[in-house]
Amino acid sequence: MTAAFETALADFASVLEAGLAARLDTAPQSGEIARPARLVEAMRHAVLAGGKRLRPFLLVEVARLLNPGLTVAALMPAASAIECLHCYSLVHDDLPAMDDDALRRGRPTVHVAYDEATAILAGDALLTLAFDLLADPACHADPAVRAALVLDLARAGGLGGMVGGQMLDLAAEGRFGDGAAPNEADIRILQAMKTGALIRAATVMGARLGGATAEEIGRFSRFGDILGLAFQLADDLLDVTATESEMGKAVAKDAAHGKGTLVARLGISAVRSELDRLVAEATDLLAPWGARSETLAAAAHFVAERRR
Repeated sequence: MTAAFETALADFASVLEAGLAARLDTAPQSGEIARPARLVEAMRHAVLAGGKRLRPFLLVEVARLLNPGLTVAALMPAASAIECLHCYSLVHDDLPAMDDDALRRGRPTVHVAYDEATAILAGDALLTLAFDLLADPACHADPAVRAALVLDLARAGGLGGMVGGQMLDLAAEGRFGDGAAPNEADIRILQAMKTGALIRAATVMGARLGGATAEEIGRFSRFGDILGLAFQLADDLLDVTATESEMGKAVAKDAAHGKGTLVARLGISAVRSELDRLVAEATDLLAPWGARSETLAAAAHFVAERRR
């Protein structure tokens, strides 16, 4: 199933990338005045550089599990929105003031390929584009659904989610010199915010687009939480076990920056055991849909067992 899943993920990534490429051109949209060419180029460098496209894939798969009549094309605006927000976060995380990374997905990061000011603006523009896509009637005919999607993504990406998690991550490195080293509970909160919140948003937004009941939204919220934690645990494992060429970015960064991770706290064996438990729980959550949920079950295995 892993090979079949990776093929499905790659096929979806190609479709998503084509859609994103079409959105990121220099022709202004209705209501826009002009699109500076250098800014568009930097945004394209950030977004059209490959990547797993896992978050938008999860959104689409959850929506189509609940409503098989939905097409990928109909879900593309929301899928593109969550990928734009994710890519913005990578551009800003790579900046010298943040993680100071020179390599992303095997290519120079945006501030290296262009400059810091352009990278900041490219990130800002991608963040804004995410909400442009969700607010557009092309995303969903019902304004109430569009508003709910905007709120989901804003809460996941902002102060109490991804951005707040990045702030906690900087504090955990000792940047501000005013706090003790994080304990296990602190690390779990940090990771749930920085990594998990956006993955949970993907599954919840997919559930909304699929016409989910309140119970189903709760179920997919938990499913997203589990995948978010598993993704970060796997990432922490790869940081200590993988090579730079395998990852397409620098490795061994956590130890170099003094970051507390669950791998450092609990050890590799304990983290691998937790990953097994998380995959089992994720699979159990999909039980009501039986064999139709095979792709999402495979996603849980992929997240926990990935090698890059």
